[in-house]
Amino acid sequence: MLRILVLLAALGAAGLCHARNEGVTPDEIRLGASAVLSGPLGPQTAQYGEGSRLLFDAVNAQGGVHGRMIRYTTLDDAFDAQKAVENTRKLLETDKVFMVYNSTGTAQTAAILPLIQEHRTLLFGPVTGASVFRENFNPHVFHVRAGYASEAQKIVSQLRQQGMDRVAVFYQDDGLGKTLLAELKKASAQEKLPFVAEIKVDPKQPDFAAAGQATEKAQPQAVIVATAGTTFTYYIKGVQATSARPTYYGFSVASMDVIQRELKEKARGIILAQIMPSLRSTTVPVVAEYLALLRAKSPGAQPSASQFEGFVHARLLVEGLRRAGRNLSTESFTRAMEEAGEISFGRFNVKYSPKNHNGSTYVELAIVDAEGSLRY
Repeated sequence: MLRILVLLAALGAAGLCHARNEGVTPDEIRLGASAVLSGPLGPQTAQYGEGSRLLFDAVNAQGGVHGRMIRYTTLDDAFDAQKAVENTRKLLETDKVFMVYNSTGTAQTAAILPLIQEHRTLLFGPVTGASVFRENFNPHVFHVRAGYASEAQKIVSQLRQQGMDRVAVFYQDDGLGKTLLAELKKASAQEKLPFVAEIKVDPKQPDFAAAGQATEKAQPQAVIVATAGTTFTYYIKGVQATSARPTYYGFSVASMDVIQRELKEKARGIILAQIMPSLRSTTVPVVAEYLALLRAKSPGAQPSASQFEGFVHARLLVEGLRRAGRNLSTESFTRAMEEAGEISFGRFNVKYSPKNHNGSTYVELAIVDAEGSLRY
């Protein structure tokens, strides 16, 4: 963590001078990202990309942004930080992308920041809620989603208000799991709600049966599941094979698509933090826009929370590209976003400034109902 803090301080001090602005031509804007497209998190991350492309395709069909088509390339890093560096270098040096958009992972984000600085470009909408990137301002990074600290605080505060005094945490022993655990410990101290157990699995050799048994032994009233992908659902299956019957809480990175597919009716009662408006809220403009475009493209398609998040990221990016004008550059895009004031898509609002690129603070809790849908 100290190494990341030192790196962020150095990068933040460097500023945005003399950006190269490659990836912008008279007829296109090239974007790219290294993302986890395989492994337990792959299906969920693929949904982010599908949501982004849904919006980009619609914009391109209307003539693009100031006459430029948006081209978006994603490369799989399988959640490996070194591979993320290799992919990002290729995107910047070979594919000549204008900016890195919607990359995934906390460790991966830290690993690619030196490249972002070296090429004097931007990282927009990384899929990480880690506080280390928000508490240490970096002019090269624009966040969209609320941070994990806000989610952790919302979850732990809710548990305390409900009178829960036996709360456990489950996490995968990797960058994401450790990051979420750290945020939960901060919230636990603030709310004076200590955890009765911290249960983890090895990402390389996960033993979910043992994790379930450890949970049974701790007898928690609730478990905060600090992970995502199929690790989330495999753990719950492991607990369900025992006599323990806690209430499960999760972060927004947990995929409802995976939960529905893996747990079916047994998903009922799971409570998840959400950093985007409900897809049931069809009066919210950005929700209505997403649903209309999805149905126009594929009438039988099922709306996806992860896909919608990618859509919102893309919608905000396009807003910035439009505001930057015809003479698009790293500097003009940054200036446009910092001077825009509050940008609102209904209940989802963001605001940037020359000293704050943290984006949204929107967090709500939602419960999986009998139909397998989230109710806020």
